[in-house]
Amino acid sequence: MTLPGLALFYGGLVRSRNVLSVLMHCIAVASLMSILWIAAGYSIAFGDGLDLNKYWGGFSKFFLSGTTSASLSGSIPESVFLSFQMTFAIITPCLIIGAFVERIKFSFVLIFSALWMLLCYAPVTHWVWGGGFLMELGTVDLAGGLVVHETAGLAALVVAFFIGSRKNTKKPPHNPGYVMLGACMLWVGWFGFNAGSQLAANGSAGMTLLVTHLSASAASLSWAGYEYFKHGKASLVGLVTGTIAGLATITPASGSVTPFEAILIGFFAGIVCQEMCSIVKNKFNIDDSLDVFAVHGFGGILGTLSIAFFGHAGWYEQLSGVLIVGIYTLVITAMIVILVKTIVPIRVDSDSEEIGLDQSEHGEKAYDLNS
Repeated sequence: MTLPGLALFYGGLVRSRNVLSVLMHCIAVASLMSILWIAAGYSIAFGDGLDLNKYWGGFSKFFLSGTTSASLSGSIPESVFLSFQMTFAIITPCLIIGAFVERIKFSFVLIFSALWMLLCYAPVTHWVWGGGFLMELGTVDLAGGLVVHETAGLAALVVAFFIGSRKNTKKPPHNPGYVMLGACMLWVGWFGFNAGSQLAANGSAGMTLLVTHLSASAASLSWAGYEYFKHGKASLVGLVTGTIAGLATITPASGSVTPFEAILIGFFAGIVCQEMCSIVKNKFNIDDSLDVFAVHGFGGILGTLSIAFFGHAGWYEQLSGVLIVGIYTLVITAMIVILVKTIVPIRVDSDSEEIGLDQSEHGEKAYDLNS
């Protein structure tokens, strides 16, 4: 899903002078998160924090201490479980990349992503999935409406607020084909994302896969239809952005809702997430460049609350999860940004932004027309 799905999806949306920087961000963050997950992230998320276990997993599994090939997590090998969970820890900070493309310092991306995964993503994972207080409360989030999409979406807003707008926000995506290819890889990968979260090959996993697909299909069509209604044309980029909105929105509810409910969720996601794109940029005046909050953050929140709307969980449990995770994410992300800004610049200089990050940050070109 991350490599190359998200990398292509985001890479196609930026200008050609910045496409390699997006690919570089995705693969570098994926590599760094993998090491940090083994070092401490998994322990914070799924360790036994003893007296603090409601809030913090601790360091009992630091560098997988005590984990062997014979270790089990429930009925499956712990090595399989922790590797599966690693993919969530990889994609979540990578989602944030879409908010600050075309103007961010590469060094800032790495330091921020490392601290954010350990201090924001991993603790929230423990609260919701690792035996923490939201799990005890009964908050339902099968595959990451809160843990992945709300955290990434709100963090994206915070970073976009601090870094400021791009100098040029009017250029269209340089390669809609990349966007479509990346979206299709994400679509297929999402079956493992959601159905795999049932941690079994059974009927529940099968139903989760089905409702995931139906929501994505409905959102693809409703986004394109609403775009046609507003502008007289339905774009490829718009349709596949709707696909991702439908996938993000069904994620927390995919273990709870019926196929018909999934279609309704996707249908509304394709419309309301599209409206949220305009609200963030025009009302909030925040250049969340690739609409991370509108598609992922708002979609994840909408999907989490839809579980209560359809009567599959209580409103108190779902609203509590949304508010607690949201407030924590906003505060911690702001603190991390302020801290990292004192270490390295958050933004490239004006000339570097004009040249493009491919050359100014990485010394490469994606397309050499003279070769």
